[in-house]
Amino acid sequence: MSLKRIASSQLLSKSHFGFRTTAVRLPATSLPSPQQQHQRSYSSINCNTQYNICFVRHGQSTWNRDNRFIGWTDTPLTEDGVLEARVAGQMLQSSGMLFDEAHTSLLRRCIRTTNLVLMEMGQEYIPVNKHWRLNERSYGDLVGLNKKEVVKKFGVEQVKRWRRSYDEPPPPMRDNHDHHPQFDPRYRLMLDEIPRSEALKCTRARSKIYWDDVIAPSLRSGKTLLIVGHENNLRSLIMRLEGIKPEDIINLSLPRAVPLAYRLDINLKPLARPDGKLDEATGMLNGTWLGGDDAVQEILERDHKQVYDTSVQQNLEEGSDRDKWRRWTEMAIGEPEDESFEAHSRSHVHRNLNNRSNGVRPTSELNGQVK
Repeated sequence: MSLKRIASSQLLSKSHFGFRTTAVRLPATSLPSPQQQHQRSYSSINCNTQYNICFVRHGQSTWNRDNRFIGWTDTPLTEDGVLEARVAGQMLQSSGMLFDEAHTSLLRRCIRTTNLVLMEMGQEYIPVNKHWRLNERSYGDLVGLNKKEVVKKFGVEQVKRWRRSYDEPPPPMRDNHDHHPQFDPRYRLMLDEIPRSEALKCTRARSKIYWDDVIAPSLRSGKTLLIVGHENNLRSLIMRLEGIKPEDIINLSLPRAVPLAYRLDINLKPLARPDGKLDEATGMLNGTWLGGDDAVQEILERDHKQVYDTSVQQNLEEGSDRDKWRRWTEMAIGEPEDESFEAHSRSHVHRNLNNRSNGVRPTSELNGQVK
């Protein structure tokens, strides 16, 4: 199991919150300009590494597990998803990065991943900003359908274009669709802006507004940011950051809960990795995968089979390998020593989310920063 390989890099030494990971420690190479150093000394608590921004996709949700199209549907994390988020936090704790603020969507699979990551890092105190412009792309009328069944009906190439191409959206969502966001109270003041379906081009247009109005000014002030998002809204941000061409973005996929850290120059363009090469997992990125390129590549290969390989009958998100990985990760993370963390774990980590039906929890947007 690919995530087991990431977990297998865990240290056996104790940290404040239990066992900590030996994720990639980010080197302090290619020092920033004197202006950036001056900004960092006053604006950021991240003085031990030169990394400016880190992207993390949320942990496994119930519909990830069930291989269903999700979009704006507010599916919760599974217990495996909680573990994935905690391992991501352990990797970040071991990397030496510290964040000044975090940004995420209005969907609870991202919000909870953010909280768990920051708990593992001991950084619950930083501001966490939530906004609908960081929501997952709308999958239109595909929402709720099993991905592999859709592949069987429409073919691999069509589904890949719907999922990964730049400008081909899925069929629009019917107004009476069971999972239409118009029925969700958190969007009651923006009904006219709810998309019926989105291509990545549409998702990029709305995430660009958030980047320009919120993320970029924070980065320019010298702050270090954590962005916890969904695969496609992160793809849209990374596409812009890396300058990936529309015809090439179809080849970029992102794993769940593996931090991707970037060093940026004064113009907010990516600096090369310390080895001077693009990542081996995707062959497209200047960022550093804290779980290692090999492990990320293995995850992406599994995810591809889960969706497109109709000869694979079993659900690769479940089964004996997943159970082994879960037990090993629970043992590796260990029981937390901090009492407040332990109380939170008892109420969140160890309950069965899959058998729990939660009501919608409205969450506030940034006050006046982005419309």
